[in-house]
Amino acid sequence: MTSSNVDFFLLAGAALFCLGFYALAAHAHLLRKILALNVSGSGVFLILIATAHGPEGAAPDPVPHALVLTGIVVAVSATALALVLSGRVHEATGKAELPAGPSDS
Repeated sequence: MTSSNVDFFLLAGAALFCLGFYALAAHAHLLRKILALNVSGSGVFLILIATAHGPEGAAPDPVPHALVLTGIVVAVSATALALVLSGRVHEATGKAELPAGPSDS
């Protein structure tokens, strides 16, 4: 992988992270927040894979690859838990949004 490819993957990962972080802050709907967390997590995974690149002709570092693989498993589990909790909030309140504060109860 050339240096320009690594730079492209780093920039794409940073863009995905920023897009997910913005969506996390901008939307109140819980499903959109869960999706935003997944998008930002994918950006972090892309950055980690891009940083595993070593010098030209050398083998890539296996530690970031192992971290990404573990992170994917944790992200799927966290997404499943968040979806279940989102469903419980929807059953309890009738809305798929978190209450803004104590005055909304």
